Amino acid sequence: MLKFVILLSAVACALGGTIPEGLLPQLDGRIVGGSATTISSFPWQISLQRSGSHSCGGSVYSANVIVTAAHCLQSVSASVLQIRAGSTYWSSGGVTVKVSSFKNHEGYNANTMVNDIAIIKLASSLTFSSTIKAIGLASSNPANGAAASVSGWGTQSYGSSSIPSQLQYVNVNIVSQSVCSSSTYGYGSEIKSTMICAAASGKDACQGDSGGPLVSGGVLVGVVSWGYGCAYSNYPGVYADVAALRSWVINNA
Repeated sequence: MLKFVILLSAVACALGGTIPEGLLPQLDGRIVGGSATTISSFPWQISLQRSGSHSCGGSVYSANVIVTAAHCLQSVSASVLQIRAGSTYWSSGGVTVKVSSFKNHEGYNANTMVNDIAIIKLASSLTFSSTIKAIGLASSNPANGAAASVSGWGTQSYGSSSIPSQLQYVNVNIVSQSVCSSSTYGYGSEIKSTMICAAASGKDACQGDSGGPLVSGGVLVGVVSWGYGCAYSNYPGVYADVAALRSWVINNA
């Protein structure tokens, strides 16, 4: 598998040109080519933090359950994790809640990135408001080309070490699993049945966006997972397919 430098978490990116040899699939998410926004526009978005620092995104599923990516929760204990919800800024505002436990999908494979989904149980329940809301899970996938958005506090260019303080978002279009794995793009058989893609010219998720929400039609359709670089034209962002993994989330939440 082509390799891109693995960053902090995981993401998807698309821009143009060939992939340099010797690079590793990037496992970090960030928003590239996006715009600043406020939490009231994405009230399901949370910042998942390790020892007080932003590491990944996530989505509010219920008052005490967060959906994120399994790769965000490797080699970490719940005791150092917290989430910040209800704030436009990852480092201040809103509320912080400790994590009591988490569960990765049993079928998650770090080599293929299949089943890259996890749930987090919070130590205390969130209080819903205009800035903290749950989002429903997609029961079927949007059509190829459907409008979608992805949000997060991830880096704004591939390989960057700094992240924005304010929440960013970008509008993208769904690339179905069959199209994403076709000769139109460069991934081929690396796109598995539990993955869905999304792309827009010069726009993508990136490092630090991992685990965050891909939303279309008002429901969660994807979880930021991986990709080659960020915003490369032949390599859409790759997301865990929420419709395919919906029953696992419901049964484990």
